[in-house]
Order: sequence, then C-alpha cells, then structure tokens
Amino acid sequence: MDDQNKNLILATALSFLVILVWFVLFPPPEPEVPLDAPTPEQTAGSGGEAIPVAPTEAASAPLSTEPRTTAVPLENAPRIAIETPRLTGSVSLIGGRIDDLKLKDYRTTLEEGAPIVTMLSPQGNNDAYYALQGWAPGAGIDPAAVPGPDTEWTLKNGETLSVDSPITLSWDNGAGQIFERTIAVDQNYMFSLTQSVANNGNAPISVAPYGMIVQHTTPDDLENFFILHEGAVAMADEELAETDWDEVSEAELNPKWGRQAIVKEDVASGWIGFTDHFWQAILIPLAGQTFDQALTYDARTDIYRAVTRMPTQTVAAGASVSITTQLFAGAKEWAMLREYESQGVPKFIDSIDWGWFFFLTKPIFWLLHELNKLIGNMGWAIIGLTLIIKAILFPLAYKSYVSMAKMKELQPQMEKLKEQAGDDRQKMQQGMMELYKKEKVNPAAGCLPILLQIPIFFSLYKVIFVTIELRHAAFFGPFQDLSAPDPTSLLNFFGLLPFQGPEAGSIMALIFIGILPLLLGISMWLQQKLNPAPTDPTQQMIFAWMPWVFMFMLGSFASGLVVYWIANNTITFTQQYLIMRSQGYTPDVFGNIKSGFSRKSKSDTE
Repeated sequence: MDDQNKNLILATALSFLVILVWFVLFPPPEPEVPLDAPTPEQTAGSGGEAIPVAPTEAASAPLSTEPRTTAVPLENAPRIAIETPRLTGSVSLIGGRIDDLKLKDYRTTLEEGAPIVTMLSPQGNNDAYYALQGWAPGAGIDPAAVPGPDTEWTLKNGETLSVDSPITLSWDNGAGQIFERTIAVDQNYMFSLTQSVANNGNAPISVAPYGMIVQHTTPDDLENFFILHEGAVAMADEELAETDWDEVSEAELNPKWGRQAIVKEDVASGWIGFTDHFWQAILIPLAGQTFDQALTYDARTDIYRAVTRMPTQTVAAGASVSITTQLFAGAKEWAMLREYESQGVPKFIDSIDWGWFFFLTKPIFWLLHELNKLIGNMGWAIIGLTLIIKAILFPLAYKSYVSMAKMKELQPQMEKLKEQAGDDRQKMQQGMMELYKKEKVNPAAGCLPILLQIPIFFSLYKVIFVTIELRHAAFFGPFQDLSAPDPTSLLNFFGLLPFQGPEAGSIMALIFIGILPLLLGISMWLQQKLNPAPTDPTQQMIFAWMPWVFMFMLGSFASGLVVYWIANNTITFTQQYLIMRSQGYTPDVFGNIKSGFSRKSKSDTE
C-alpha cells in the first residue's frame, strides 16, 4: 500500500472516528418540550424564602430559613400588570416579586396557536421561578422591621409596568422607616429596580440590600445534553463561572449563609443567575457596587437561589439611602446582549455558552448573524458562511490538491522504490523521504483540510445548537426550524404521501431519513468519484460505505448543520475538480461511477 493511500485512509478513519465518538457521547437532543405555564402544585404555604443577614453580621448570625407568614396567600396576591412590546405578566405585591413573565416574541412550538414561552412563574407552580429583592437586617434590627420575601407592599405610583411607565411600591414598618421600591423596564428584557429606605426614626439603622433569583426544584425541561450548559452562570471580575444544577446541590454547607452555598465575596463587577437553552434570568448590580455572589441550595425545600448581597448601609435618623440593581429575564439574543454589554454589563455576551472553541464559535456566529441580516434567510446565510470558510481555506486546499496530483505523478517512481527495497521497510521509507524532498511534495498535505474541518464542524454545530437565532429559523418549504432535525422522511416520501413521518429523535426517524441527509450522502459519494476507486479491497469497502454511514449518522443532527455539510461537499467537489484540471488531469467522474457499478455487478455474479 503506497503512502498516498495510507494518508487517505488515515484522514478518513480519523474524521470518521471523531464524528462517531461525538455521535455516541453527545446524542442528538430530545424534541423540544413545550414551555407552557406550569400546573399548580397541590400544596400551600410559603416557600420558605430566606432573609439574608447583613454582611457584617454573617459570621455570627446564619441565614434564616423560617418563612414569614402573610394574611394573603401567595397565589391570591394582588398584582400589577406588566405590558411591553415584548413582555406580558405581572408583579406580585406579596414580596414585590417579579414572578409572572411571558415572552411575546417566542412560541413554544411552530404549531399554529402554540402558547407563548413562559419565562417566570410564581410560587405554587411546578418549577416556580421568580425574582425578588429585599433588605437584610443589620445589628440590633428586628427582621420583621425590614421588607422580606412575603411582605405585602402597597402600590404608590403607576398602574401598569411598561416601557417609560415605572411603578413604585411602598411599605411602612410602623417603626419610623418607610421602604420603597421602584421598578422600571426597557423595550427588551431588562428591569431596573431601585430600593430606598427613609429613616424617620430617632436612631440610625443598618440594613443591606439584596437581590435573589429563586428556582423551586431542578427544572423539568432540561435538555441534559453535554454540549449545552444549563444551571447557574456568573461573571465575577471578568471571570466566567458555569455551575451545573448538581454542583449547586452538592455544595458544602456554608455557615455564613446557613445552607449549602458556593460564594464569591467582594466582587467589584459582574452578574449572576440561572440559564437554560435559550432563556436566562440574571441579577446585575450596577457598576461601582461591591457585592457578594452566592449560589445556595436548601435540601429541605429543594430550592436553588442565585443571590447578590450588597454592603451594609447605615441610615442616620432623618436620612435616606437608595440603591439600584438590574434584572435581565428573557431570551439570549446575541445582538441585544452585545448592546447591554456596551451599556456597562461586563462580558454579558459570555452568558451564551460558546464552548471550548469560543475563539471559533464567536466569529463564526458573528459572520452568520451579519449574513442573515444581509440575506434575510438563515439557510442561505449558512450556505454563504460555507462559501466564505471555503474561500479562507482555499490556499491550503489548493496546496493540498496540488500535492495529491504530484503524488499521482510519483506513483511509478514509488513503485520502483518498493521493488528495489523488497522487504527492507527502513530502506523503502528512506527512499520515499528522499523522493518527497527532491520533488518538494508533502505527503501529509492532503490530510490538513480534513483535519481543519473538524473544529469548524464542531464550532458550527455549537453555534447552530445553542444560539436562539437558529431556533425556529426557516429555510424553505418544510424546513422551518434549522435547529431541529430534518422533518421530512423516506417513510412518507418526503411529505408527498398523506401521513406524518416518524417522530424526530426516534429510531424510525434515524432509519427513514429525510431529504437533507440523503443529499448529504450523495454529495459525499460524488466527491469520492473524482478519483478512481483504490485497488485494495479493504480501501474499496471503506470508501464505498463511508458516505452512507455519514448519511445516517448526521441525519438526526440539526438540519442547519446538514445544510452546511452539503454545501461544503458541493463546494469541495467543484474546487477539487477545477484544481485537478489546472494540473493537467481531468477527472472522469462518470467513468468512475460506471466502473464502480461494474465492479459491484461482477462481484454479485461471482
């Protein structure tokens, strides 16, 4: 077997092995679970939200876990409506919680009439998920004298929370202090929350403001896919931390916080919250505010919390103090996160899970996003991206194909060296190396384009899978969600027969593939036919099966990725054909196809 064939087999086997391992370790995601509003639990009572103690008291007074009681059950709490171009929901006057929020721009499925996505849901629902703020009592302050998670607030100003129409809540503790909370929202998903306290008493008080995002139980709709981070995400002084749900629940007991906790103290800038595939809720202290970050878990109630706790504020008699924080609750849209980052939210774009190949995924997505803006169709944008990537790699591909052509020219000399060396492999290798050096041929050059395609393939897969811009992004006809597998199927002849194909992600869908995987297999097969089949039977078998194995392997991947692979194969075929002709060799594609069928017919008759 000559070195050219060895290199081809090595490159083929390597790429096949990597993608096979990827497919086995990271199977395709389950079909998207509708994010309808949760069903109310058959339980009553408070969720036991804790009131953080002021930082100066943390060492001696652990976090309280006793619930407060209110005269109004939380599910019957008075509410103030939220209505913006992109949000609908309400604020509960019990605790001043932002706990009812839906995203108008996103539907749970592509079906007509599908409900809009629920972002936050109140306590008492399955997977209750909400945000609240409050004040931690300092030394000598009765916890009942500060507003907590179950305090019933009074609406002071405003009627409906909307863009340019904030609301103000008020609470008088009856001991000389009046607490207020002003909530504003922008045109997207960012809330601004200003907490203030006016001390009308005769003595100073010490209080520490805090923010909290609360998740009751581990979410039911997790993807549980290795490529995707779901759980807590935090930025602390430009250091990103992604923490899985089980890492939070398995954290060590922290005496200062009174429960299992992962704590980062004295953070100068950053944010913290919870994220899933496409949505996130993030607490963002304003720049210049030092704070503590904490992820806590209460095993007794199965409740997760992301907390920001500010330094203690001493409010003199007759004085007042206020502090502003932000809450992001919505979709992880790339352009919007970049805009917030430019407005002072540090590295907010990194709340998207870019993965290990972030140095590739970020520029790839930027280019894909700009192409989509220009073209107006994500499928064509993917094809345009493929053209640009192939153009960037063209010099390397050209050298590779030229090197392969020269290797063909050296075949007679290589055969002569083999005859002269006989069984002396060392002599043969030395002769080959001298020949390569003399003719300035790199036998490994043919492998480089294939090897470079592997990280690009993984990076593009990451981009297509994790970014919301690909969710429900249409191409044409039946391809209305490029982040989902091909919806067509051989079973109903690609939709021409009057019945549904198999459910996405099922074994039947894997077997009865759609039209895109079929085109993928054909494009790989045609690319092979640029060269005559190898004479070695083992190599013939590998090359014959490889396109169809890849066809089934990639058939259940996101259709956007399959579109990329088809475009890549088509462009590669064209490039290689033109380069081979420029080197004086005209590929006999139809002849190679015909000879392949002839060999099959001959083997069948033997």
